[in-house]
Amino acid sequence: MKMHFCIPVSQQRPDALGGRYVLYSVYLDGFLFCKVRYSQLHRWNEQLKRVFGNCLPPFPPKYYLAMTTSMANERRDQLEQYLQKVTVDPNMLRSDVFVDFLKLVQLDTFSITTKKASLDIFLPDGRNIKVEILTSDTAERVLEAVSHNIGLCQELPDCFGLFLIQFCKEGRLSVVKKLADFELPYVSLRSSEVENCKVGLRKWYLDPSLDARLMDCRAAVDLIYMQAIQDIEKEWAKPTEVQRQKLEALQKEDNQTEFLELAREVQHYGYVQLEPCTCDHPEPGCQALLSVGNNEISCCITLPDNQTLDVIFQMDRVKCWQVTFLGTLLDTDGPQQTLSQNLELRFQYCEDSHWRWFVIYTKQAFLLSTCLKKMISEKTVKQAAENPEMQIEVPEQGKSKKCHIQQNQKDYSSFLPRKSKIKIAEVDCGFGTIKEDL
Repeated sequence: MKMHFCIPVSQQRPDALGGRYVLYSVYLDGFLFCKVRYSQLHRWNEQLKRVFGNCLPPFPPKYYLAMTTSMANERRDQLEQYLQKVTVDPNMLRSDVFVDFLKLVQLDTFSITTKKASLDIFLPDGRNIKVEILTSDTAERVLEAVSHNIGLCQELPDCFGLFLIQFCKEGRLSVVKKLADFELPYVSLRSSEVENCKVGLRKWYLDPSLDARLMDCRAAVDLIYMQAIQDIEKEWAKPTEVQRQKLEALQKEDNQTEFLELAREVQHYGYVQLEPCTCDHPEPGCQALLSVGNNEISCCITLPDNQTLDVIFQMDRVKCWQVTFLGTLLDTDGPQQTLSQNLELRFQYCEDSHWRWFVIYTKQAFLLSTCLKKMISEKTVKQAAENPEMQIEVPEQGKSKKCHIQQNQKDYSSFLPRKSKIKIAEVDCGFGTIKEDL
């Protein structure tokens, strides 16, 4: 599946010879990832071609004369599509030529040199593990170091992930984003504009039945036990009073196995809860609290008369979804580092044999989209396991089954604000036959 790469803004810069060049601001999951020139991406494409041959997506051609505004906009769109499509192949994502380039541009963009550093990784029980890293270490490498530190079985790190987590007032926490394997946690943390943001370790699967994979590993059980307690304390998981009393008794006994068995019966166990947001159902402007997991989107909606309505959207009835940036990017001294302020996620859902669109306005739209793709991936894996004859390409982390990404925009000048709506991610992820519309 494709990743949430977009290039919503570019800047003209003077070069050493008195000319000018264009610097493209590349965002990943709504956060500024890097700034690159066309020439850098062109050289990278040539390196990838030497390794992977002609299986690469088309790369926008060079122009030897001055570009018009429409040509510049077309090139930006083409570079954006290239970055989305080049992340489809999991072998490419893991290749040195792919990772090394993205490491370099992340470091260069934020003026960080490669050096030794300490990084605190926070666990669900509030403790932190200090790991010695290089500033150029990827999230995959840092996760390996943390896993070794806590004794996590070698085959299980893919069940966990590193996240940027905001620690809010009154003990609340908010998951900001899941770090991609090739992201540099040290750089992402330093460059984040989110207050009180830390790197946290959490399990990274949304199907509660997958706990069974971890039960033979002591360190893994400790982690999901900690997270279960945290989720109940933060009211992400919602036990009944009877369940709560039994869980408290099991916690006092430190009976982790039975605690987790009972926890899996608790409403919203293992779900990711988003910050309060608004939606257009059953009418525009309703406040909503979303929890995502176990193949569903669970919404607690506050109606205008302050009554609440619980609505559950099953993922096997979702045809597609898209994320749209509704705001304006100002590009005076450089673009803002996050697109999170004015985002919507809309999804097409089958209700009473009719397809209709539901809209959610949330600054965590990219995180929500990432969770939806994760549930699609887990469902696909489960279907393949149940029917080994099925020929299904399993989606990888951070990619979608079907992504058609485009931008609808007015004429653009590098130093003017963007006032139009910018469609930055559209994902068609229905179950059944898995194919991609590239």
